[in-house]
Amino acid sequence: MRYQTPQFIDIEDRLFGPLTVKQFIYLVGGAGLSFILYRFLPFIVAILIIAPVAALALALAFWKINNKPFVFVLESAIRYYLSEKLYLWRKVPRAPSAKSPAQNTNPPTIPKLTEGKLKDLTWTLDISHTTTRK
Repeated sequence: MRYQTPQFIDIEDRLFGPLTVKQFIYLVGGAGLSFILYRFLPFIVAILIIAPVAALALALAFWKINNKPFVFVLESAIRYYLSEKLYLWRKVPRAPSAKSPAQNTNPPTIPKLTEGKLKDLTWTLDISHTTTRK
């Protein structure tokens, strides 16, 4: 029995002429919100709010950035701004100090080797030297 394998699964179906279902919903939603704003707000205020709503509806329906729909870019931007930021390294510029390292009067301290530590060290080296030779 043969089954037909679906092809072109990454291409959306066009149901309303040249528009996909998502594009149609974005445009109808933007137009509906614009109409509601026009009916219930004074004309000047409505125009100031309708322009960004219409621009957002058009961007959601048609604009693609790097071959991805604008809704993915908008979602990523919102998630970025609302999520916590983890700074693993933040360079803090330091002002140069008045004292330079060449003027340091305290010499570095060198640990002293006592006779007991020296014997332990030589015994350890002798043991490891004889075990690796055989």
